[in-house]
Amino acid sequence: MTTILIRGARILGGAPSDILLRDGAVAETGDLGGAKADQTVDADGLVALPGLVDLHTHLREPGREDAETVETGTQAAARGGYTAVHAMANTSPVADTAGVVEQVWRLGQEYGHCDVQPVGAVTSGLEGRQLAELGAMADSAARVRVFSDDGKCVSDAVLMRRALEYVKAFDGVVAQHAQEPRLTEGAQLNEGEVSARLGLTGWPAVAEEAIIARDCLLAAHVGSRLHVCHVSTAGSVEIIRWAKSKGWDVTAEVTPHHLLLTDSCAERSPLGPYNPIYKVNPPLRTAEDVRALREALADGTIDCVATDHAPHPVEDKETEWAAAAMGMIGLETALSVVQEAMVETGLLDWAGVADRMSARPARIGRLAGHGRPIEPGAPANITLYDPSVRQPVDPAAMASKSRNTPYEGLTLPGRVVATFLRGRPTVLEGKLV
Repeated sequence: MTTILIRGARILGGAPSDILLRDGAVAETGDLGGAKADQTVDADGLVALPGLVDLHTHLREPGREDAETVETGTQAAARGGYTAVHAMANTSPVADTAGVVEQVWRLGQEYGHCDVQPVGAVTSGLEGRQLAELGAMADSAARVRVFSDDGKCVSDAVLMRRALEYVKAFDGVVAQHAQEPRLTEGAQLNEGEVSARLGLTGWPAVAEEAIIARDCLLAAHVGSRLHVCHVSTAGSVEIIRWAKSKGWDVTAEVTPHHLLLTDSCAERSPLGPYNPIYKVNPPLRTAEDVRALREALADGTIDCVATDHAPHPVEDKETEWAAAAMGMIGLETALSVVQEAMVETGLLDWAGVADRMSARPARIGRLAGHGRPIEPGAPANITLYDPSVRQPVDPAAMASKSRNTPYEGLTLPGRVVATFLRGRPTVLEGKLV
């Protein structure tokens, strides 16, 4: 293992400091003028953050390798500053057995761009009828601790209660995709003025909020952990804030796109009206919702940012709105969007970003080797980020196999310069190593 000396990095945006990496860990920090290393990285003006952790990534493998693979998805993650991602279960076959989650986990180890922690399905085949092999997945080599039917809601209250009870045995968490299916049949866009003008079937906020309220009560009743995926409405924020005030073990995430974009993008944007690039689940909401989500992330009501990176091939997105697949890619732009929405608005500083994009998601996902402060003895999972630049988003330059980014043509701040996974560079000078 080589030693790497990072010169002049601003840890969490603070004063310049050197960081010496040795044997996969942080060896020393501070003014290390006389230190020697096998490799030196000039980090003058760069912010050093703990390696980012994503609780919500779709890697598509196995089954939809035309959209993404573990290799390309983790390359995109590394370029976005991530050292660990949680791979969602809605693959084909579904990750509902020990065998499938171990396959995904081993592929992550093989490619080595970042750690891949599989998420297990809550129900067999995501069909919402019976519980999947939760215990077997927890005991597998992948050591699954997060379970989700993301893409589908566990709408049966009895089944959701059983899942919450079951995961208590191994300190697991159920991550719910909050969507009452009866209220969203055929829904295309947030229910409101824009959907009415465009003639698209509305997706009411209450469809999300009703499930969150029910599941907070269920989690409290059985004394279990609940995580709410991709919160998108101001009403959901208030319910989660209420649940936390009761001392219940409820956590929540918000996506970068729900922090920046609104349903008006479907009507007027640089890419034109009715562009399915903006079709996502849950849908983009109103400016009032965006404001509430930003404030909730700032005050800790929402615990973390999760990308919901959802790659799709061109033919699944470049079609009429109603037929288009739901989802956006987000791993390579997440930190830039958070800078735009949260840092440049004064809602978070870089320590806050590290907390919401590294420490808290690692804690929720029970990833002991990630989310640690950059200090001697900690694993050397580090992201070096240049917040001073602004550059246009170019889908063709991305590592992801898919190109369905809603930020094409927009100019966003910041650039990930380097990513280190246990002291080994996966990205240097913005390029994969």
